[in-house]
Formats: sequence, structure tokens, C-alpha cells
Amino acid sequence: MTREIAHAGTGMSGVAAGIRSFLAGLRWVVRNPGWWFLGLVPALLALVLYVLAFVLLALHVGDLTRLVTPFAEGWPDGLRGVFRFLVGVLIFGTGLVIAIKTYVSVTLVIGDPFYEKLSERVERDMGGLPEAPEVSLWRSIARSVRDSVVIMLWVAALTIPLFVLGFVPVIGQTVVPVLGALVSGFFLAVELTGLPMERRGLLRRDRFTILRRNLGAALGFGVVAFLIFLIPLAVVVTMPAAVAGSVVLVRTLVPEPEPEPDAAADGSPALPPERR
Repeated sequence: MTREIAHAGTGMSGVAAGIRSFLAGLRWVVRNPGWWFLGLVPALLALVLYVLAFVLLALHVGDLTRLVTPFAEGWPDGLRGVFRFLVGVLIFGTGLVIAIKTYVSVTLVIGDPFYEKLSERVERDMGGLPEAPEVSLWRSIARSVRDSVVIMLWVAALTIPLFVLGFVPVIGQTVVPVLGALVSGFFLAVELTGLPMERRGLLRRDRFTILRRNLGAALGFGVVAFLIFLIPLAVVVTMPAAVAGSVVLVRTLVPEPEPEPDAAADGSPALPPERR
């Protein structure tokens, strides 16, 4: 099915459209607290998994440090202790970065059935569900896992160079954080729009195309989500709002096609436009 792609505007008008979409999602969950609580379930489950993972990491960070620094065994005790402490901090910090970059992906995979229902309800409130292709639950979850892995690989490919550039004086403290927020925001928009896009028969490649064409809107939506998600526990509370807002964004960028008339008003077959 061919769909028209709307343009939310270029520059600040596009960014404003993306921000409005996120805020509209936030207003929707405030007006529908029951659906907000439902959307919290997968976010809380993912949080518990990450907390357990960090507890295990904290318990075994010493073993991991010794495992990756066998060459330091012969060093003086003081130097070896300081060096391994710094390596342990680096390992723990790396785990924290990985958690921040993957939390949304994991939450969306865990909560696929929950967020599917929430997303459908937002669609109905905004005018009705589009004609969705039939996809089984397990196929939908498998596709969500595959898409999340691909997106995480893209994020890693772009984030690692930025991490290295972060050590460059001045640039690392000014330009790199801004670029990091833009990259993270764009890929957050890609992930969060997955459900409403797939409901329209638009898969990952289509999603990238549409959001690149509407980069301002994608960044306005995604960067706001990214900045809010950086606040401790805010990602848990606002995940339902982000899912609801993604529906608003997609309905803005991918309007429903007008139905073609099957017959003229007098009951005779409709003529092609050029013969009317």
C-alpha cells in the first residue's frame, strides 16, 4: 500500500512539531491514568532486571577487573590497587552507559503486548485505527527484537567515535554532548515509532526514510525524550507518554490515505479523474 508522507516542516517548525507530539502524548496519559499504569508495568520490569544486573556487576567487578588486567599482577601493591580501582570504575561506567543506551529497547521488547494496546487506544482516540496487516504476536515480538538489535548496533557504531572524541579538550565538553544528544534522540524516535509505523505496514527501512525526511520533527520528539530519560527514574514514569506521543508523531507524518470512491453518486461506476 502506497502512503503519502507529510512533511512536518523544516528547521524549527519541524522541531516544534516533534516537541508538540511528545507533549500531546504526555497530556494523553495524564487524562488516561489507567493506561499510564498499564504502561508502567514493562518499564518497571525492565528496571528490576537492570538493577539486578548492576547488583551482580557490583559484586563481581573485582573479579572482572583482575580478569582484564592479568599483566598488573607483578606491579607494586599500591600502584596495582589504584590502577585496578580505576579499571573497575571504567567497567562500571561502561555498564551504566550500556544500560542508558539499551533500556528503551529492552522495555519495548518486554512490553510489546502492553504498548501495542496502549498505542491502539491512542489511535482510536485520535480518529480510529488504520488498516493493519495481520501479524502474529510472536512474529511481532521477533521483529521487535530484531529491530532493537539493529538499532543498538547503529547507536554503538555512532556512539563509540563520539565517546573517543569526548576526550578531546574543548570539543569533548561542548560539541560532542550536543551530537550525542542528537544521535540518541533520532534513534529514540526510530524505536518509539515502531508500533504505529508497523500498524501502517511501514517497517524499519521505511521508518528510517520517513524520519530522515522529517529530521526536525524526529529530533524534536526524540531529543526531548532523551533529555527527560536522563533524569533518574523519569524514563520509567514517562515511557507510556513517549509511546502515546509516538502515535501523534506518526499520524502527523503519515496521514491516512483518502478512500477512493467505488461508484459515482448516481450509482454508475466511477470514472478515472482524467475522464470526469
